[in-house]
Amino acid sequence: MKINESFLPEFDQEMAQVRRTLERVPADKMAWQPHEKSMTMGRLAMHLAEMHYWAESILKMDTFDVAPPGQPPYQTPKADTPQEILKMFDAGVAATRAALAGTSDADFMRPWTLLNGGKEMMKMPKVAVFRSFVMNHMIHHRAQLGVFLRLNNIPVPAIYGPSADESGGM
Repeated sequence: MKINESFLPEFDQEMAQVRRTLERVPADKMAWQPHEKSMTMGRLAMHLAEMHYWAESILKMDTFDVAPPGQPPYQTPKADTPQEILKMFDAGVAATRAALAGTSDADFMRPWTLLNGGKEMMKMPKVAVFRSFVMNHMIHHRAQLGVFLRLNNIPVPAIYGPSADESGGM
């Protein structure tokens, strides 16, 4: 089995669960945060949507510079409403899935380098970067968003099994 073929079912399942969690974010709680050092609920939701920009970079390019010399640094995309976040997320999922489906095993084994101002921050094979920076990172923040929902008495969706709010529905 090819690497991309092994990722696709997991990607589809995890992105469906991220979307179910994002759907719960209410417009009136976008600015809510559990602690002054925490992201707001809206920023955390947007972070989940923006990770697809990273995924495409990992799969389609060999390097990414967050602050390329002589150019503007990477800017987080903006969205003001949960609906805008979902729209951005859905577009990102479609683009990432297409890029993932088109990535060969040889491309997955190529190194990918993260730069800051032209200086190397890290370098790993694309397969490892996609797993850690995209999949694991999104799962982590989806769980964090679930805690934000719980702290606001918003029903948390069932993910890998029932939640206290849902007996199933996966």
